[in-house]
Amino acid sequence: MGSGAHRTYAPAGTTEAGRPLGDAAEALAAAERLAADGRFLDAIDLLTEANRQHRDAEVEARLVRLRNAAYAELDRSPTDSPWPDDAPRGRPNDQALPPLARNQLTSEALRDSILRHGCAYVPKLIFQEDVDVLVEGIDRAFEGCDKQAERGWSHETGGDDASAYAATSPWYVRFEGANGLDVKGETRKFVREGAGVWTVESPRVMFDLLEILERAGLRSLITDYLGERPTLTLKKSTLRRTPPLPRADWHQDGAFLGKPIRPLNLWLSLSHCGEDAPGLDVVPRRLDRIVETGSGGAIFPWSVGPGTVEEAADGVPILRPRFEPGDALLFDELFLHRTGTDETMTRDRYAIESWFFAPSVYPGDQIPFVW
Repeated sequence: MGSGAHRTYAPAGTTEAGRPLGDAAEALAAAERLAADGRFLDAIDLLTEANRQHRDAEVEARLVRLRNAAYAELDRSPTDSPWPDDAPRGRPNDQALPPLARNQLTSEALRDSILRHGCAYVPKLIFQEDVDVLVEGIDRAFEGCDKQAERGWSHETGGDDASAYAATSPWYVRFEGANGLDVKGETRKFVREGAGVWTVESPRVMFDLLEILERAGLRSLITDYLGERPTLTLKKSTLRRTPPLPRADWHQDGAFLGKPIRPLNLWLSLSHCGEDAPGLDVVPRRLDRIVETGSGGAIFPWSVGPGTVEEAADGVPILRPRFEPGDALLFDELFLHRTGTDETMTRDRYAIESWFFAPSVYPGDQIPFVW
């Protein structure tokens, strides 16, 4: 199975000789030796443990780049989908979207909920103290992004760019991968103007988020669900601070991602939303196809119009759940949803969106980061 399993050469947080790591410089040097041998996954383990012991901005930035480089080390042999496409779609009770308790969250329960309701709703997936850490991180990441935007959206090297790095790291560091891999400044600008910042461009928030999700059991859950080691994307892993808008349009992410894919999205609410701050409007039923876009009163050619949504809902009531900080929705590329917003709302909504993919069917136009 293409899980990306690997042999550990030394305990995490130690040198190759087995001694405890000293300062960040020693940890980074040890990680560079591992990376030079193509052992990126071991380098990630080493720097993760080192950063747990002593937080360091350079270590966190290096971890982002290593997670991208480690994709080449994964076994991406094709694997069979671990869930049946013909699973029952019937509803076991009268609730349109029944909650799934954190201590009941298994890959089987997740799969069953998605195949019955289109998604899994997990109240209080993470604790309030973790929510507070991530909210502060989002504010710092947005501030850092805006500081660097003053110097232009395209990636620059040296001079002013170096000073911007010093001013905004570890909260915001523009990603530049190996072999000149980068993203266009216009794309980055589009994301920021859409009330977002890419998670991978905030090394500290990315480290904190993965640690929080690890403690919540999400890495093993998603690995079991996908049947492979989960891989994030740059383009679809986003920190969000969404202001109220007059309206938003419907979509399924599968319309943008192509086929074949095997994804899972974790949408994590970090504030009260759905009443006085934008939440999500959802069609709580399993769809077996990508519905028609650009019709039924759609605003954009890529979006789904209200008439098409009503037809797809097939009598199931459309919901706007009221989320609390730490609540989560998990769903795949077929889930029909939109930002739940209207003119009566007055507060911003904090959230993090993280799409995970099975490496064997990873979309070719995404930039991968191994978890």
